[in-house]
Amino acid sequence: MFSRPAVDGKPATSCIGYAAHDNAGVLVPMTFDRAAPGPSDVRIQITHCGICHSDLHMVKNEWNNAIYPMVPGHEIVGIVTEVGEGVTKFKPGDRAGVGCMVDSCGSCEFCKAECGEQQFCKGQVLTYSSKLPDGTVTKGGYSDFIVVKESFVLRIPDSLPLDATAPLLCAGITTYSPLRHFGLDKPGMRLGVVGLGGLGHMAVKIGKGLGLHVTVISTSEAKREEAVKHLGADAFIVSKDSGQMQAAAGSLDGIIDTVSAKHDLAAMVALLRVDGRLVLVGVPEVPLDLPSAALIFKRAMVSGSLIGGIKQTQEMLDFCGEKGITASIEKIPIDYVNTAYERMLRSDVRYRFVIDIQGSLVQ
Repeated sequence: MFSRPAVDGKPATSCIGYAAHDNAGVLVPMTFDRAAPGPSDVRIQITHCGICHSDLHMVKNEWNNAIYPMVPGHEIVGIVTEVGEGVTKFKPGDRAGVGCMVDSCGSCEFCKAECGEQQFCKGQVLTYSSKLPDGTVTKGGYSDFIVVKESFVLRIPDSLPLDATAPLLCAGITTYSPLRHFGLDKPGMRLGVVGLGGLGHMAVKIGKGLGLHVTVISTSEAKREEAVKHLGADAFIVSKDSGQMQAAAGSLDGIIDTVSAKHDLAAMVALLRVDGRLVLVGVPEVPLDLPSAALIFKRAMVSGSLIGGIKQTQEMLDFCGEKGITASIEKIPIDYVNTAYERMLRSDVRYRFVIDIQGSLVQ
């Protein structure tokens, strides 16, 4: 099933996917062409693609950068079926993945940084609804295959299942990167995780993998058992309970805040120790308020974090392979994707939808 050079007379570049055609955001089947692999390209037959909440924002053009028709998906895993003559790191049959980026300028300070920080490159090309240097509009992983330059292809550890690994390409690196970058990765450190959704549950798992003491902070007491018994959190705080919040004041070295709705940042800062750091990875639709006094009297720091670069993303995958860390997923057929979007709006998923491409789009 991984070697489809042609189907019913269609050329090898003919690709099947699901696309949104306007800001109604309804996804329907669409056939389109992808470029044939060049000398430095890798062709990946997609087995699974995770659904990120940003996919929903994008198809509805809520960030005003949509290019239609749009094939979403930037949590892509699959099997290499073809490589260009200049490719040295991959061969047909390898397990591979593609995250949020497929190209960058390669010459700016961020691209040339030893750690590789292509996510900050002004010439960065996103995996979908973006333009390559030749003007081609990128299309993502809600499709049967993808062609990507070797330097943006990631190796998936053999120890990890492909389906539950897909969300690591976005949710995993989004939470892993700030823990490493800001030094919140020393065994025994006390980490708070605000919100227990797609990002939050990965922050808990990665935090525990790093040997941290992890406290989940949620508005819902109903999530306590899930956080502690199933995800392995060491403690749980209901943020609406003033007694619990006061008891935990000044106890955390850092907090990863994954919430994308309006909430009280000063209350989160109160949980930090002196010199503690609050890192925002969620993107609320409205600006958040933060009284300066909350920071001043703790010498606290508030930071934001995006994803990581290619080098760090591979590091994250290797770390998860070593620790056996994957996302908690609900696997769906691709024709269920519009219903999945509706359920995401209700936070009705534990914790990430993953499309079974080979089991539904390609049979």
